Amino acid sequence: MKLHHSTPKTILAALAVMAVPAAAFAAPALAGSSTAPHLASTTTTTTAACPRGWGSLPEVNNHVRSQTTAPTAVTNVRTGRHACFDRLVVDLSGGPTGYDVRYVSSVRQDASGRLVPLRGGARLQIVVRAPAYNINTGKATYTPRNQRELSNVAGYSAFRQVAFAGSFEGQTTVGLGVRARLPFRVFTLAGPGTNSRLVVDVAHHW
Repeated sequence: MKLHHSTPKTILAALAVMAVPAAAFAAPALAGSSTAPHLASTTTTTTAACPRGWGSLPEVNNHVRSQTTAPTAVTNVRTGRHACFDRLVVDLSGGPTGYDVRYVSSVRQDASGRLVPLRGGARLQIVVRAPAYNINTGKATYTPRNQRELSNVAGYSAFRQVAFAGSFEGQTTVGLGVRARLPFRVFTLAGPGTNSRLVVDVAHHW
């Protein structure tokens, strides 16, 4: 019966006291929401999706393709951007041939030894065991419009410059300016048709 005679002010005060524990229990629920774990999981997945196990030591393949019946020659140099790496492709007429890709203190022109200036904190020297000319006729198979800028790499994460360093005695050299001494990989691909490609990928990060 005393409760029946309680004033509205008393009832409001009691409700306020009862609400305090509810607020205390509500705070941990916000801290443990799924928002933070979801973002962390997304970041981990993106990082894990990038290839691993690359290094910065020289990559060498001493295979030399026979030039007697189907001469292999460099026909183009091009680049592309990917989510985890920048890619350089050397197009070849004929099947795969040998290569030597390594970080060097400076890239120099074939035969003359003249310095090839390159932007970036590191320089990759790409030697392809194929000439940029037909060995039977001497006719050029690759004549870059601008030897200092074989491809526009503005906006690339790893690449800073691609330059032609000449073709001499059956091999062609390309200088690649890189942001830093980043890990890379090298491999060859068959096609299209009887042609092939030399691929150099440089990772955006270690």
